Parts: sequence; structure tokens; C-alpha cells
Amino acid sequence: MLELSAIALLRCRVRTPLLRRALSCLKARQYNGSPRQHADVFPSQIQDPSSATILLRTPQTLTEKIVQRYSVGLPKGKTVKAGDYVSISPHHCMTHDNSWPIASKFLSIGASKIHDTRQIVMTLDHDVQNKSETELKRYRQIEEFAKKQGVDFYPAGRGIGHQIMVEQGYAWPGKLAVASDSHSNTYGGLGCLGTPVVRTDAASIWATGRTWWQIPPVAKVSLNGALPQGVTGKDVIVALCGLFSKDEVLNHAIEFTGSDETMRSLPVDARLTISNMTTEWGALSGLFPVDDVLHKWLRYKATEAALYQTGELSDALTVKRFSHQRIDQLFANPISADRGAKFAKYLHLNLSTLSPYVSGPNSVKVSTPLEKLVASNIKIDKAYLVSCTNSRASDLAAAAKVFRDAVKANNGGRVHISDHVKFYIAAASMPEQLAAEEAGDWQAMLDAGAHPLPAGCSPCIGLAGLLEPGEVGISASNRNFKGHIGSTEAKAYLASPEVVAASALHGKITGPDWYHQPKDWTGVIMGEGDGIREEDRMITAEEGLEKIIRQLDNMVETAEDVVIADDDVIAETSEQLTEVLPGFPEKVEGEILFCDADNINTDGIYPGKYTYQDDVTQEMMAKVCMSNYDPAFASIAKSGDILVSGFNFGVGSSREQAATCLVAKQIPLVVAGSFSNIFARNSINNALMGLETPRLIGRLREAFSGAAPAASQQNMNEPSQDRESLDSPPPAPQTAPKTEKILTRRTGWKLTWDVRRSRITIQEGDSGKTWNERVGELPPNVQEIIAIGGLERWVKEEIATSP
Repeated sequence: MLELSAIALLRCRVRTPLLRRALSCLKARQYNGSPRQHADVFPSQIQDPSSATILLRTPQTLTEKIVQRYSVGLPKGKTVKAGDYVSISPHHCMTHDNSWPIASKFLSIGASKIHDTRQIVMTLDHDVQNKSETELKRYRQIEEFAKKQGVDFYPAGRGIGHQIMVEQGYAWPGKLAVASDSHSNTYGGLGCLGTPVVRTDAASIWATGRTWWQIPPVAKVSLNGALPQGVTGKDVIVALCGLFSKDEVLNHAIEFTGSDETMRSLPVDARLTISNMTTEWGALSGLFPVDDVLHKWLRYKATEAALYQTGELSDALTVKRFSHQRIDQLFANPISADRGAKFAKYLHLNLSTLSPYVSGPNSVKVSTPLEKLVASNIKIDKAYLVSCTNSRASDLAAAAKVFRDAVKANNGGRVHISDHVKFYIAAASMPEQLAAEEAGDWQAMLDAGAHPLPAGCSPCIGLAGLLEPGEVGISASNRNFKGHIGSTEAKAYLASPEVVAASALHGKITGPDWYHQPKDWTGVIMGEGDGIREEDRMITAEEGLEKIIRQLDNMVETAEDVVIADDDVIAETSEQLTEVLPGFPEKVEGEILFCDADNINTDGIYPGKYTYQDDVTQEMMAKVCMSNYDPAFASIAKSGDILVSGFNFGVGSSREQAATCLVAKQIPLVVAGSFSNIFARNSINNALMGLETPRLIGRLREAFSGAAPAASQQNMNEPSQDRESLDSPPPAPQTAPKTEKILTRRTGWKLTWDVRRSRITIQEGDSGKTWNERVGELPPNVQEIIAIGGLERWVKEEIATSP
């Protein structure tokens, strides 16, 4: 037991004199360890530098192992972990209709030639039904640019970019693929780490082949049991979004795990659907394992590619990147998470206890078993079988079966969708549509009265077949927040393809009755942990040792919190100092300016009416900064103030001005309980520093507000042009204090950030107490971007100095 205690001591952060003396007696090498939530540089994460063993390298999650492969410029022997800032060179980067704005940015920073043409994929998929001259001109510009640069290009009507990445083999197991679209998570269904980037990142990748990324905390979602008949991958993710609706995985990377039996019940198409909607669940990626199910799917695709090599549809299938030789290489040493890898969170869901679920109305956080909504007799006006979520051939076949079954029940007589319903269908890509046509599924839906649309995103993002005020719609897509596919006065639900088809047929929300609830069913089994009962658990000696070490870590962690709650004693000898680049400030300090609200959105930070005005001066940006949140902000804030706000700061659209207006206001540092991921990226890309420290927010609220603010809905005043962002996340309700009327408060408190020591010091007024807190490291590669004035200037410098 003494040996285990020694290991636990070696793995904890050594802060108290007692623990330091114990460590010095052991005369052993220091290892960092116990997983603790610290203030961190955004986005939200849990520092997790633990070692599961003294003798071997730090075990890594699947996410960390893939990032390790695609990180560049790492120090020798560096093992990446959640929380690290890394420079990444992704295997592929996909851009879609926003390729032209990215190209304009690319050209404006002095670039002329894409760094690695094999890395880039361009697709046209969002506004494919828009035949205006302006849109056609933009599409021509993108196509001409792509052909001039020599990159892979897929024209309008060919399919949705994410589906193209999947079916053409760009998204490959164990690889890192990014896209300038929030549903890049889709690639995780193939064991490929897919995550979104903003436009400046994409321009940087075009010009230099790389950008930066902060590895998010990783959540492990254990799936148990097996999917019952009539329950789909869409039901799984809709249920997860509703059952875990308290931002449990916000800004996390997710890794789905389960037994071979469980995973066999989830075909690849179901995995793609689940990974796709981890975006709506709040995650930055959603990885499935590289397993036997995926192996068989890849073999099928490779065989298909070989069969169609000389066919007319060769490019529409899988000729270029799928091969049996490549699959042999992949499975000779398949990548997986290490045993003993540490995760920030553990959640579980028993698939055997699931039934068909429906999301909404108007929120993915509201999910209801289908049978309850059927009993409510909810009439619908429009139905949509569209999007990168559920429009593959298997989805179209499931929907077509609903109509075929109805024909059989009608003794072969023709059936038609309900008279008052419009049913829109669009395949995820032309190959998927051709497969559906060959199987007769496409025609079965047309015969029932479906309205076909070209393969693309238009109906999913509200650019076709809009819901009118008072109407109700049900869709197989991924987003149903208010106003997304039409009027804010409409109601939108999400469901599986077969439920959408059945609802269109009967004119109300219903299903095809393929699911039958077990007699002994008592409810959905889900929660925190891995879902395995202790009495059923069988573990190896190695797993037992790891469990004991984890328990000891928690004991030491608890003891440390009791002995030194404020972290005031920080051992200089155990500090790992951060290298500070010449010219970068070692300390940042200023008075705390407190804006006590959660979910301050990008429209609150920078009014939408200025977003697409190109002639707005720096002075005007500073003047209107935060004006939608507090019209008095400009007169209260001073140059050099440190802005401190609540949680999920910067939620909303992808506009970069939300960061640049704070720079224009000469705010050097923003501190929040947590940041929206897209704001976090835009901040560093535009030389605005940020820190996350929930503890400081709590202390300020204790001192000035008395309590955390209560939730209240704030209207999003987004401009119509924001559709050009195309990847904007759903709006969040803004919360503000009920009793506190001061929106922007000069506190008289002083914050000092010691960049070298990764520590902040808070002085609570002239006569108040002083306390310290550890924060996440701001490494040299990020310092370099900030010091030079942002990512665009960094790219210019790279171009200028490259041979």
C-alpha cells in the first residue's frame, strides 16, 4: 500500500509543504497528475496531465493520439494531452460555399499559391438552388479559383461536402480532417477526427498547410446493450441531446465506446448520423472506434471502387482513395485509445432501453419518446428528408419502406402523402441518389407525392421550402432551433427518416410501428460513469491498479482542497515555467470591468447591422463595442481594462468583429467562466487574449451580485446576411441578474496575469484580500500569433520568410 501511495503522490500536483517533504523523501522523478478543473485558457477544458504509469509514456485518448500524428513543431519527446495548444497540419481541409470569402482573405494576406493542393477539397453545396446572377457569379469564382490552384473540386449538385468527404475517402480512419463548417464532426463516424475551423484558419491552411488548435477535454460515452428493431442512430443522438441537456459535453471531444456486440448494432451510416449531431450536442468532435464494423464497410467501398474503375460513374463513387492495400495497412496496426487513458467526463447510455425519439419543438435539448407525441396528435404542414445527417441511400430506403408497406396494406393500391403536407427530399450526394434510384426507393417516394430537390444543404439551412408562421415541420436534419428553417413563429421537430416519412403520410407526427417496447421495460438507462454495475464488473490486475491509483488521486486532491483551498502556496521548485517570447509581455494587468451575464452573444458584443459594412473605422468599432449588451459600455470602459464576464461568452454567429471590436476598444484581455468555441478561435486569430476562470466569476458574483443570474431569453438580432456564415451555431438564451441593475461595473479590483508562471493574482480592492490561481499555459506558438497581431499577419510573415 505504501508503494501505491507513493505513486499517487508522484502523480499529484505538489503544493503543500507536507506533500513536498513526502516527495523529497521518495527521491523519485516528479510526475504531474490528479485530474483537477483549473482556470484555463479557452475553450473550456479540464487540465489532465496525468500519467497512469511511471515506466511508460502517458496513456492517450484516441483524440490525443490522432492530434499527436498531425501536430507539427512539437518538442522532442512531447506527448500531447487535452488542454495543449498545438500547431496542426490536417490531412484534409474542406471548404464549401464560403470558399470565396476564404479566397479573398487568402489573397489579401499576400498568398498566391495554395501550399499543398492535395490537402484541400472544395465543394459547392449550400445555396445550390439560388440561380441569381450574384450567386452564380460567386460559384463561378470559386470554381475558377479551384481549377487555377489545382485542388479537388466538386460542383453544385454533386453533393453535400461532408458526404463527399466520406464517400470519396478524404475522411479516413485515424486521420485529422477539418472543414469550415460546424458539422465536420461527421467524419468521426469513420474513426476520423473531424472538427470545424473558422475562415481565417482555413486561409492559413491554404497558405501554410497548418493552423493552431487547442485540444479540448475528452468525454468518454459508453454505449451498452444493442439497438432494438425500429430504433436508429438518429434516435440515439436525439436522445443523448435531450437526456444530457445541461451542457455536459459543451466544447468537448467525444469518444464513443462499447462492446463488440453493441458496436455491431451501429452500422457506419448510424455512426455518421450520431457523429454529425454531436455538433448540436455541443461537442467539437465525435469519434467512433476503428473496429470490425468499419473494417467491413471499408472493404465494401474498396470493392465498389474496383468494380467501377472504368465505369461512367467512376468519379461519383470511390475510385481514388479506397483500396484494399490501404485498408490492410490501416488494420495491420489499428489506432485506438490507450488503456489507462484519462477522460474529463464519463457518460453512459444503454441502447437496449431506447425507443424512437423526437427532438423539439425548436430545441435539440428537448427530446421526447415518439409514443408520447403520437398521443398528442400533432398535425404537421411540412416534412423534410434532407441534409448531411440522414439523406444517405440507407435513409432513403428506410423512408421508402414506409410507403411500400402502406401500398401493401392498401392491397397494392397507390398511397399518397397527406393532402395538407409538403414532403421535400434531397439526397446527401448524387451517388446516394443514384443508389436510391437503382433500388426503386427514390421513385417510391416520388409516387407518394414527394418534392425532389438537388443534393445539397438548401432546405436544411432554411433556403428552400421554408416553414411559414404557425406551421409545424418535421425534419431528418440536425437543427431545429427557432427560425432556422423558416419563421420564428413556426415549430420544428427532428426525427429519423422513417418517422418523417410516416408523419408526411399521415399528416401528423407518428411512426411506422416498427418498434415494440419490451414488456419488462422500465425506462432509459443512462447517467454518469460507464454504466456497468460493480457486481458485474470484471477487471484485469492492470485495470484494478489504475482504479486504486485514481481513488488515491481523488483522496489527495480532496485533502489538498481542504489544506489549501486558495492555492496561495505554489512551490517554485515544482512550477513548470512557460517560455515567453522576446517582446511578449510577461505580465498583463488591469482593473476588472465586470459584465455580469452569461451567454452574451456576438450580436450583444458587436451589433449585426455593422457586420457587413466594410467602411467601419476602428473608432466606430470601439464606440459600438458591447452596445447591444449595454449602451453605456463605451463610456464606462477604459483603455487597458480587463473585461470579465460569465459563462459561454461570445455564443452566436462566426463574425470576427466580436473579437476585433474589443481590440479596437483597447481591451487587452477577456476573462470568462467559459467561452464559445468559435469566439475563442476568432479571439486568438485576431490577437485578443482570453482566460477561463470560473472561480473568479463566482467570487465577483458573491461580492457584487449575491447570486448567479437567473435565465431569461434574449432575442437574437442577427442580420439576414449572417446566412453567409453558414456555420453559425444556434443562438443561446442570454442571462442577466434579476436584482443587479448595473450591467457594466468598474470593480476597483486588479487582475495580474503572470504569463511565465501561468498564474493570476487578484487584488480585491485597495483593502481587500489577495489570492492566486493557476491558469492554463499560453505556449510560445500562440504567443507568436498574438504578438504579431493575429493569424493573418502570422501567415503573411510565414509567406514572406518561406523560400
